[in-house]
Amino acid sequence: MIPRYQKILFGLLLVASLAMTGILWHLRNRAHQRLLAGSDSAPTQAPEVTAAEPATLVVASDADGSLLPQDRALPLPADPGTRARVLLGNLLDLYAAPDAAHPVAVGAAGIAQVFLLPTTGETAQATPGAQLAVVNFTGAFVASHPSGIETETLTLLSICATLRANLPQVVAVRFLVDGQQQPTLAGHADLTRTYLTANAVPSGGPTP
Repeated sequence: MIPRYQKILFGLLLVASLAMTGILWHLRNRAHQRLLAGSDSAPTQAPEVTAAEPATLVVASDADGSLLPQDRALPLPADPGTRARVLLGNLLDLYAAPDAAHPVAVGAAGIAQVFLLPTTGETAQATPGAQLAVVNFTGAFVASHPSGIETETLTLLSICATLRANLPQVVAVRFLVDGQQQPTLAGHADLTRTYLTANAVPSGGPTP
């Protein structure tokens, strides 16, 4: 015969077990409801993509040393500095293509940043709102760039001409490599000077 105290103890344990089961079930339901609420509050629409707009890339050709404008439709951000970086990234992507007329490896990743700064001195007085673009190349882009005065100069001039075609307020360009000044691009073209965009003149009209 089971002693009375054991029956009482068994009953208490049974009640405690049922209570714990009920509490765990309640907590499980609450957690499930929270997960559902979190899913409902998450955004269901894809991020808005910037609409494409007309742009001009001034593309260099090693065959004849020309700079030819190409009309494109590109999704461009509103911020001028970011816009400049996207434009130059698209230009360098053309140079990284297998059939490029001016082959340079790396592509858009070769542009680390583009900063637009107000000009000073005589330039600021002559052209109110004029800006200086500081183009920061990556070390990988410079290390892979073909050496030669003509090919290096064409790269720099095509960048200057592309900025001028799309951001007329940019009147001058300086070049850095990984945030530092470097004597040349690949042994020849001077990176210590300021380039005037007015001197980067395309050789012909737009091409498709």
